[in-house]
Amino acid sequence: MNAPHLEIHLDERDLAAALRADVRTGLTAAPKWLPPKWFYDARGSELFDEITRLPEYYPTRAERSILAARAGEIARITEAKTLVELGSGSSEKTRLLLDALLAHGTLGAFVPLDVSASALADAVARLDTAYPALSVRGIVGDYTRHLHHLPDGGSRMIAFLGGTIGNLPPAERATFLRGVRGVLDPGEWLLLGADLVKGADVLLPAYDDAAGVTADFNRNVLRVINRHLDASFAPERFDHVARWDETHEWIEMRLRAREAMRVPIRALDLTVEFARGEEVRTEISAKFRPDGLRDELAAAGFRIRQRWTDDAGRFTVCLAQASDD
Repeated sequence: MNAPHLEIHLDERDLAAALRADVRTGLTAAPKWLPPKWFYDARGSELFDEITRLPEYYPTRAERSILAARAGEIARITEAKTLVELGSGSSEKTRLLLDALLAHGTLGAFVPLDVSASALADAVARLDTAYPALSVRGIVGDYTRHLHHLPDGGSRMIAFLGGTIGNLPPAERATFLRGVRGVLDPGEWLLLGADLVKGADVLLPAYDDAAGVTADFNRNVLRVINRHLDASFAPERFDHVARWDETHEWIEMRLRAREAMRVPIRALDLTVEFARGEEVRTEISAKFRPDGLRDELAAAGFRIRQRWTDDAGRFTVCLAQASDD
């Protein structure tokens, strides 16, 4: 059995410094904003897992159905020897790819990358038990900063699933995709999951469910700031808002102040003022059209070899190959 291995390129001090910088920058901006990565402490991760099981939230089920149907085809086309997953979390969906690649006889290594050392350690331990013939090397890092730590060569496929690509604004998305292309050799692979443009009648309930789980998830960023930066946010004084922006073709999640308030953030020696009705944008989730996705990948140096959708045509998984330099 290969012993699981964890490389730490992002520690608690790095995360604390990033949180301080993001909160100071975002909450002193006009309009205010916070990055969605700060939803995900232990409670936030539990809430998101609950969201993925809600009847309104289709992306997880849609992507899983595609992978279940197409994993064998992906294995045959790529013959990947190393599978890398960015933002891996628990790596549950990825087991469909691992099983197919191992059955095809090519896979030797799995490299999950995630910002959470504890979640990654748990996932690596479980995978090492489930796949004793597989070399598992976990990398604790940020996929926007630490791609250069990925192992070199060996017929690699990088998987970036869950529609997470939509959380990046267009300029950051372009930079990220170029960064992924920069660490791949010509002929290597990117497997990308992306949510597709559809009617607001389907999109909005997915981000504003009847049970209020997404609202609780959205407010969790305030609890994270309270705990780590000695702030005094009262999350119940903020309404959850989900809005479809037709111009940018993305969902925005926001927190709207129910009343005027002043909130001290003691660790930053900062007091943030909110007007009644003022909003903080906490997430965008861009939705894609096939031609636009093709063009963005081409601009980054990728050519789509195959693209699949679920039966309802709501979500897509693209298999793209790094073009010759």
